Amino acid sequence: MGDLAPTDPDPFRAIRLRIPAKAEYITLCRLALSGLAELRGLEEETLADLKLALTEAVSNSVRHAYGAGGDGHVDVTYELHPDRFGIEVVDDGRGFDPHETASFENGELSEGGLGIAIIETIADELEIDSQVGIRGSRLRFVKRLH
Repeated sequence: MGDLAPTDPDPFRAIRLRIPAKAEYITLCRLALSGLAELRGLEEETLADLKLALTEAVSNSVRHAYGAGGDGHVDVTYELHPDRFGIEVVDDGRGFDPHETASFENGELSEGGLGIAIIETIADELEIDSQVGIRGSRLRFVKRLH
């Protein structure tokens, strides 16, 4: 990834950030996004949407991939295309069921699937590669720029 030839119909740059799978590093992912958004001149509303989706995606990896106190890392790749902004979040922890949906249990909203539903609402494209019992998860979403 990186710079492509100027004749390529979709030249883009990709920037990768690797963080420890710890909650305190989620802010670093958001700060990196803010800096890249400034380079791209993203509208505030678009940036706010991307920050929310990024926070949900990275939080899912941090909270669920490695178990309580588990060691691991999360890779976040920011894709800067001329007409869209993509973000990919990858971990090598426990997989999950991407089809699990949020539900009400004892009058409380369960956590399962809620973050994915938020990302799905914000993103123009969403890809999830994960399975229960299989190591590693990949979530990639794209927001088209208008």
